[in-house]
Amino acid sequence: MNRRPPSWFDPLLGRLGTARAEDFTRLTTPEQGGRESAVLVLLGEEPGVGPDVLVLQRAATLRNHAGQPAFPGGAADPGDADARATALREANEEVDLDPASVTVLAELPRLWIPVSEFVVTPVLAWWHSPHPVHPREPAEVAHVARLPVAELVDPANRMRVRHPSGWTGPAFSVRGMLVWGFTAGVLAALLEMAGWARPWPRSRVVELPPSGATPAPSAGTDRADELAGPLT
Repeated sequence: MNRRPPSWFDPLLGRLGTARAEDFTRLTTPEQGGRESAVLVLLGEEPGVGPDVLVLQRAATLRNHAGQPAFPGGAADPGDADARATALREANEEVDLDPASVTVLAELPRLWIPVSEFVVTPVLAWWHSPHPVHPREPAEVAHVARLPVAELVDPANRMRVRHPSGWTGPAFSVRGMLVWGFTAGVLAALLEMAGWARPWPRSRVVELPPSGATPAPSAGTDRADELAGPLT
């Protein structure tokens, strides 16, 4: 089986060769401290749909980030060899993803989430053999979806969100999901790096309800305008 990613990956992979944490956030990742974790940014492709990204929606009953869409992932376990191992293990535990169906391509810069004191490594991967996925623990994961890149970059689906705390960042409204916070920030940056992003109305701001999940001010924090335009 040819596991080389399709050519639409090339611009993104080339840009990631020089990516820095500053391309995703203004927050400085501490050299020491914080809980190591990883998320899986899994890009696949469906015939007639094009590239897509796998996301899950956290259960509404969780204490932290309730109901919020996110990449599969979580905290590192002592037995994990590296960030890649953490991301794949967590994706398997959360949505029953077969690690053998995935080709890991790159690790992004480590990003700091001060609210939870996590240091997160996003792991970019190609889903060379897609298969059905589902929540393995409904008490933690409510829904799993593949969001088409074409819909993520549609200007009608892009906006900024403002949390009652004052935090503001990029967001996407796709297939009944409002993707915001850390996940939206990483997506916004990657869409720009890949050359897929389209101009969108930066003045469109949606207020998050007070009952919304605690914001994760890392990727995208106070950078919505910058992430909406070309990266330098």
